[in-house]
Amino acid sequence: MRQRPLRSAAGGNLPSDLGRFVGRGGELAQLGRLLESSRLVTVTGVGGVGKSRLVLAAARAAAEGSQERYCDGVRLAELAIVRDPALLELALAEALRLTDHTTRPPRTVLVEHLAGQRLLLVLDGFEQLVDECADLVRELLRRCPGLHVLAAGRRPLALDGESTFPLAPPAAEEALALLVARASAADPAFAVTAENRTALVELCARLDGIPLALELAAGRLRTLSPEQVLARLEDRFALLTGGVRGGLARHRALRTAIGWSHELCTPAERLLWARLSVFAGQFDLDAVEYVCAGPDLPVEDVLDLVGELQAQSLLVREETPAGVRLRMLETVRVYGAGWLESMGDAGRLRRRHRDWYLGLATWCELDWFSPRQHEVAALVEVELPNVRLALECCLDEPDEAHLGQYLAGTLWFYWAGCGRLTEGRHWLERTLEPVDQAVDYESSRLKALWVLGYVAALQGDAAASMSALYECRDGAARSGNPVAAAYAVHRMGCLALVSDDMARARELLGTALEQYRAAGELNSNVLMCQVELGMALAFLGDLPGALALCGEVREICEERGERWTKAYALYVLAYAALDAGRTQEARLLITECVAINHVFHDLVGLVLALELLALVTVAEGDAAEAAVLQGAAEPMWGGVGLQLFGSGYFNAPRLMCRERAGELLGAERYAAYEAEGRALSREALVGRALRDPQERGDGGGGVPRRTGRARGSRVPRGAAAEQPQP
Repeated sequence: MRQRPLRSAAGGNLPSDLGRFVGRGGELAQLGRLLESSRLVTVTGVGGVGKSRLVLAAARAAAEGSQERYCDGVRLAELAIVRDPALLELALAEALRLTDHTTRPPRTVLVEHLAGQRLLLVLDGFEQLVDECADLVRELLRRCPGLHVLAAGRRPLALDGESTFPLAPPAAEEALALLVARASAADPAFAVTAENRTALVELCARLDGIPLALELAAGRLRTLSPEQVLARLEDRFALLTGGVRGGLARHRALRTAIGWSHELCTPAERLLWARLSVFAGQFDLDAVEYVCAGPDLPVEDVLDLVGELQAQSLLVREETPAGVRLRMLETVRVYGAGWLESMGDAGRLRRRHRDWYLGLATWCELDWFSPRQHEVAALVEVELPNVRLALECCLDEPDEAHLGQYLAGTLWFYWAGCGRLTEGRHWLERTLEPVDQAVDYESSRLKALWVLGYVAALQGDAAASMSALYECRDGAARSGNPVAAAYAVHRMGCLALVSDDMARARELLGTALEQYRAAGELNSNVLMCQVELGMALAFLGDLPGALALCGEVREICEERGERWTKAYALYVLAYAALDAGRTQEARLLITECVAINHVFHDLVGLVLALELLALVTVAEGDAAEAAVLQGAAEPMWGGVGLQLFGSGYFNAPRLMCRERAGELLGAERYAAYEAEGRALSREALVGRALRDPQERGDGGGGVPRRTGRARGSRVPRGAAAEQPQP
């Protein structure tokens, strides 16, 4: 068996550098040498000095030149937008693209994932959580010997073995080069001349060469001459220092530059700047118009004002999977937040921000049951920092707990359908902590309860799931809420299904389906209930009943453009096709299921589909490829909260594949191919699973394939499913 191939470290999540990296050659080389000798390097310095740009440049250089050292990649975790310490570990898991459905602490998941990897983790903007971040980094470095950390912050983490790299502003010539580069980008006609060079040099000196300050000044060179910019800036410096000549503290120089930019803005631009500070991360124009507009800031003026702030380098335009977004640099945002507080308007703007994201979540829940399902998932992913702020806003006001329950419950499709179970449970439990609330808001609490029961069930926490679902069912009975009652019964049936109690699952899921229909409810949850009932029937041997239910779901999903629930219907249909010996049909169905589950980061659906695909593959006669797929799928169970790995029903395809492929290959060759599969990344695995069978070579493992027709393809059912069938 060949050695594990090196994966390109450049395949991480580093953003592209939109502006040309100017100067800093010496610092970049020095930082590279530190990374070679130390596992933890922290770049420190005043805000705006260029820490993030330097660290990202060093990370790109490491990705391109140290693929053996960082063969598992270079990953960036942007922490400036994380304010809740409980979300720190989740932010790192997100940066590492970890999907985990279990109840294990996120730190445990991080350690287990990184323990055997050689990876460079880049942390940017941790100072608001420095103690928590230091504690986490200490444990990760101690328990993950192949991990290296490159951090950027205003202060070091103060850990043993940390190499600190204090970053000073660039030298005079580099500062001038940066100012000229940014001014030329803003105005192609700009040029250094004999007449303006002296003023430009003095401008750089006055700003202490701080890159952010220079970029803000460069934005003004579109409309002012260097001499005019310098004159205005000199007036401000004199004001701040009482006319005393001499060096200025770099913090003051940066704040002066930002404050000077603020003063040069029109009153409307200043107002928008302050109001934009309520956003976190990226946001779009529609949100800005709703949150920030008012009688003193007409909505029709917002677009032009945004353009002006962008032209002055106060706003950054970014492309995202959800479309064009705006972002305010953290230092600029903090300055605006101070002005908003001083105006006494912060509370009102936070509530408007919350209301926008309540509306956005409501729209997304409705649109989840449509052809735009994938776009909805991408939108919530991009907007997650702002959704978190909205949830925090709800929790800050005791009388508005119902809004937090509504928001956390409405996002059920994201928590359950996009691999966000741990974070979803965090918010659901927090919003449900207040138990006494007005009867008028009981529906919000009931929704949060059934969603919590659903999330806990998917994590394999049956006790927590049943507690929430019983409370929801009893509350629905008291308040006369038939829809909430149906959801509670449905999720109880789901829990019975994954607990191998098929008779009870059939009863509960059938009852829930009747209640849904009586209430006129139709959405992805209702269709999932029908699919789960189909699964129970299939496992009990009623394949015609299962085919009727899941065939109907498939038709409705294709008519509505729904894909997430469709994937589970395809799983049942593929199961039935394989049982009937129609392996080609089963392959088409199950590969589509794999593709959909991968897109939505649905780990439960993905691992089940891959194991069924492995059984299809061995039934086709390619035991070697089946072993590779099985080997790749098996470690994924560690991230699945559901206790399906030992299920007599869900576990049957894995046991059958292992037995049949092992017979065809022999124990030694089967183990070799299985080990090859375990070395595949999830992306590589899915790509391999979706490959046409005719494109396969020798499996790439250095072991000749031995193929042949496997014995029978019927999938075992009932109690006999606990053992491989002859």
